[in-house]
Amino acid sequence: MNAELQSAQQALERELSRYERVAVAYSGGVDSAYLAWATYQVLGDRMVAVIADSASLARADFDEAIAFAEAHTIPLRIVRTDELSQPAYVRNDAQRCFHCKDELFRVMEVLMKELPGNTTLAYGRNVDDAGDFRPGQQAAAMHKVAAPLVDAGLTKSLIRALAQEAGLSVAQKPAAACLASRIEYGREVTAEALLQVESAEAALHALGFRQVRVRHHGEIARIEIAREELAGLQLDLALLDRITASVREAAAFKFVTLDTAGYRTGSMNALLPITSIAPMAHAS
Repeated sequence: MNAELQSAQQALERELSRYERVAVAYSGGVDSAYLAWATYQVLGDRMVAVIADSASLARADFDEAIAFAEAHTIPLRIVRTDELSQPAYVRNDAQRCFHCKDELFRVMEVLMKELPGNTTLAYGRNVDDAGDFRPGQQAAAMHKVAAPLVDAGLTKSLIRALAQEAGLSVAQKPAAACLASRIEYGREVTAEALLQVESAEAALHALGFRQVRVRHHGEIARIEIAREELAGLQLDLALLDRITASVREAAAFKFVTLDTAGYRTGSMNALLPITSIAPMAHAS
């Protein structure tokens, strides 16, 4: 391990050792998985990873997250969240992520009452997350959720490098986000729409694509594929026909489009008026 990684690891260990007990909000993505693993290395059974069984988390990701925790003997609790019963979440305005995280942290607080000692809630926010529009961070602040990765100064690239150094399978896992983030703002989040997105992305993975997003625009599926993957493809009509047929068959979209700008995080946020983003952009 080089000096930079060693320093980053020691900084995180110092942060984690400050807590008596920790409950980590866990989704199985790189950040939360590494945080759960690192917390277990420091605190042992004085920590628990908490994953939400939610319609907005793809079944494949849910199963992989459980398998990762089991493989590393990380204590795990599964809770149910019911954000789809909340009109403020379903209406899918610019604050949808706030309502989702508010529900998650509320459920985790209920769980904490069952745990012994002084338990701190923590989540996998990293330093790089400060540069994007993320209303969920306001929910975390409201619930006083700790962000050890931020406190230790860890960026996304450092987290991946540390996970790679530790031999964790999530080190090269593509970036992930909840399924609801694929549905255009103003279109209601429903169980059916979430399943459409999940099924369409699973179909694309089956074709061999790794980093993809299927953006839900009603009858239209707008597909984003990582540019490095696009660069290596021969986008002939036969491949385009396979993409179209697979997505239509899996998810019943009427139209299938390929976004030539490729995959990028937060592309739906570009459709928001600045007045929707500005009040939240400075929240912490």
